[in-house]
Amino acid sequence: MELNNCSQTKKKYDNTLIWFYIITIFPEMFYAITNYGVTGKAIHKKIINIQFFNPRDFTDNKYKSVDDRPYGGGPGMLMSVKPLYSAIQHAKDLSKTAIVIYLSPQGRRLNQKKILEIVKKKKIIFICGRYEGIDQRIIDNQVDEEWSIGDYILTGGELAAMVAIDSISRFIPGVIKKKQSVQEDSFFNNLLDYPHYTRPQVIKNMKVPEELLSGNHNKIRLWRLKKSLEKTWTKRPDLLKNKILKKEEEVILNEFKNKINKKKQNNY
Repeated sequence: MELNNCSQTKKKYDNTLIWFYIITIFPEMFYAITNYGVTGKAIHKKIINIQFFNPRDFTDNKYKSVDDRPYGGGPGMLMSVKPLYSAIQHAKDLSKTAIVIYLSPQGRRLNQKKILEIVKKKKIIFICGRYEGIDQRIIDNQVDEEWSIGDYILTGGELAAMVAIDSISRFIPGVIKKKQSVQEDSFFNNLLDYPHYTRPQVIKNMKVPEELLSGNHNKIRLWRLKKSLEKTWTKRPDLLKNKILKKEEEVILNEFKNKINKKKQNNY
């Protein structure tokens, strides 16, 4: 992780697969992902790299303030245009081909499909807004895409950027040891993940499903597929609208639906 402009370290990171450039007034918040977990390990191995550009470093006032009043009045403050613009340009100077993403509640809802698209990019600039947001001219002229992680408001874009970085990093070769673990995650195939169990086999009279103890790989695969389809249909049926079911999946899902319908009929 680099906290400042470290173009002199380019050779050091020649094998880095993806670069994240973060525009933020609180770079310390990112220690949660740079120092821990799979992202921390990936940074240590130089598979990914994160650089920070703090708009406070580009201010021309002794207080290094980066907020200003909005034209037209109203509550709150906006991020000052000049230091934010300068920080973005500084990041762009180091990454001419980078895509610029602004984390915003008005942005496109982030999903697995978008993550799989963006992971192909080698350089990504994330703009983390604060206060009531940023000047529209920055969005119109400097931003390629706006992303939202949900229909709710955060105090800044840092947490959203960390969510995006963590999700993107999982699909970078070498970050997750087992590729199969990523492929079986929820949403990877427009299905929720199947239930997981570990030792002991029995706890407080609750048992691990027999199928998982059978040692029969095909029986285990079918059980997991069945539970994944059932969970998706029950909790997130909207995901199935965008999925073309294989014949095997269609049969399993129809059996489950018929079972549910029979239960409903018996209750009347």
